[in-house]
Amino acid sequence: MTHPSDARAYFFKIDTTIKKIRNALQKQFNDAGFDLTVDQWVVLDHIARNPGISQNSISEITVKDAPTVTRIIDLLSQKGLVERRMADTDRRKFLVFLTDAGQAKYDEVLPVVSAMRRKGWGNLSDDDYHQFVKIMDSIYQNMSE
Repeated sequence: MTHPSDARAYFFKIDTTIKKIRNALQKQFNDAGFDLTVDQWVVLDHIARNPGISQNSISEITVKDAPTVTRIIDLLSQKGLVERRMADTDRRKFLVFLTDAGQAKYDEVLPVVSAMRRKGWGNLSDDDYHQFVKIMDSIYQNMSE
C-alpha cells in the first residue's frame, strides 16, 4: 500500500521555496549594501533576540554545525557587529552579544527582512499561518524521531 506522500515530493517544494526566499533576501541585502549574508543575518538575529547566547545554542537553534557557526561569528566579530565574552560559570564557554554597531546593523536590516516576510506571506491569513506552522512542526518532529 502506498502512502499519499510517496508521490508528492513535499521536501522538494520546501527546499525550492527556501532557496527562493534566501536568494530574494540576499539580493535585497546586496542591493542595499548591507555587507551581510543571509546566514550571517540569521545568526545576528538570534543574538539580537537572545543577548548572551552561547555558540552551542546558536548551532542548535539554526541547525548549523559548530564550525559553521564559529566561522559566521568570527566574520561578524571582524565586522565589529558581535563580541564574545567568557561565561562566568564556565571559562571554556563563550557568550555572544551584539556590539553597538551590531545593534545598529540589526535595526537597519530588520525592516528589509520584515518587508520580505510580508511579501512572501502575501494575502495568507492568520489561520493559514497557524496551519502552516502546525504542518512544518509535524514534519520536523517526524524527522526527529
